[in-house]
Amino acid sequence: MKYKILIADDNIVNVELLDAYLTSANYNFDYEIITAHDGAETLEKAIAAKPDLILLDIMMPKMSGFEVCEKLRANPRTKGIMIIMVTALSELGDIERAVAAGCDDYLSKPVNKFELIKRVENMLKLRSITDELERLKQYINEMEK
Repeated sequence: MKYKILIADDNIVNVELLDAYLTSANYNFDYEIITAHDGAETLEKAIAAKPDLILLDIMMPKMSGFEVCEKLRANPRTKGIMIIMVTALSELGDIERAVAAGCDDYLSKPVNKFELIKRVENMLKLRSITDELERLKQYINEMEK
């Protein structure tokens, strides 16, 4: 299975750094990187591409990461996308707001390469397990008919 990872950050250097970190990792799975550079573009690409995971900056133009996360969670087509907030904001209130918006995990900048890789691996494993559970539920429902 090929996973899709959407990196959303208005700072091109940050996008390139996250991409480089992920590219250098020796994953046991295949993935495609998609990028977005503001909140509105992130929302559009998330709806169109349905990535498995979004690395989402909070402070972006047009729409904050908080708003993007809330909109993704409110949409039945995108509510299951795994979201890791990646931001320079590190106050407890910011973390609480990110969790309240619906993120699955939170990373502070500057991002530690190994922490990023491990969290991405864990999110993609969780995504795979969640997908398999949904397939099994559908199979059981069909068998019961």
